[in-house]
Amino acid sequence: MVPSPGAPPAGVVPVGVVPVGYAAELEQFHPRDAIDYAAHAESRGFQGTMAADHFQPYVPRQGQSSFVWNVLAALGERTRGDIGPGVTAPSYRYHPAVVAQASATLEAMYPGRHWLGIGAGEALDEHVVGGYWPEAPERINRMFEAIDVISKLFTASVAGRDVKHSGTFFKLESTRLWTMPPTPPPIYVATAGPVTAKRAGRTADGLITVGAPLEKIAGLFARFDEGAREAGKDPSRMPRILQLHLSWAETDEEAMANALTEWPNGGMRFPKADIRSPFEFEQIAKMVRPADFEGRMIVSADPDTHLAHLQRYADLGFDRIYLHNVGRNQREWIDVFARDVLPKLRR
Repeated sequence: MVPSPGAPPAGVVPVGVVPVGYAAELEQFHPRDAIDYAAHAESRGFQGTMAADHFQPYVPRQGQSSFVWNVLAALGERTRGDIGPGVTAPSYRYHPAVVAQASATLEAMYPGRHWLGIGAGEALDEHVVGGYWPEAPERINRMFEAIDVISKLFTASVAGRDVKHSGTFFKLESTRLWTMPPTPPPIYVATAGPVTAKRAGRTADGLITVGAPLEKIAGLFARFDEGAREAGKDPSRMPRILQLHLSWAETDEEAMANALTEWPNGGMRFPKADIRSPFEFEQIAKMVRPADFEGRMIVSADPDTHLAHLQRYADLGFDRIYLHNVGRNQREWIDVFARDVLPKLRR
């Protein structure tokens, strides 16, 4: 694919420009299509790809849910920017040792390009293995113990020695990762909660969050910074990453129709981590109305409206932003944003 005029080489971000990547929603697109869209986005100036890790789509209409680690490897071949899962839960479907091995292998194959995004998980994806689905505090504790296991494996394997772990939720017999890059991939924790953000600052390398009121995110940053400083780290050197869902189409009516039919979960104003089935989401989606997206997701045909919204997050201090347009009109959206939005977004 031929880059658009003036587009920077992949991985090169001009001074003063906020890197904007492509969010590949694998619950919505066939993996070949998602990879093609990511490659097209990069050719138009998007920087990097965040690929969703789900076992099921949110609603049946979305229609897909491919295995993220296969897709990330293919993205490594087809693109040149950064690649990472947004996000994986190393606690239920995966033992943290398996996630550590997958991540280390990806970084060994594509040095300097891979980051490991970790979250506490959703029942939609994790209950499928038949285990007990715990309450939120336990899910968070499991996540941080999993990060401990992964970090131990990374550190020991780089040093060429074995490590073991015996904790509340996980056990690891003495072992190491035999395919290990010289530098482990960074670990970023996804959260929208201040308590978890502080723990993430202490234990992780960066923070991932989603669109929310600016004052809430500012509080999240403050707690993340506090945790980082307690651990003797410099928070200014730790990436803050935003994943943002939006709906752009050629008309406002089409943009709203896409939001309602393709991404109704974006208009559900309640925690969704305990919902287990796409068919349950489908029933709830019948109650979603256009007003439910207000304050949660920009739905507009006007690129300037999207730019103004993005600029507010850039001004808040995000280091990277990954965008997901909820419609099927991916190529058209990529081209419009590459021309009218990305070049105008400034730090």
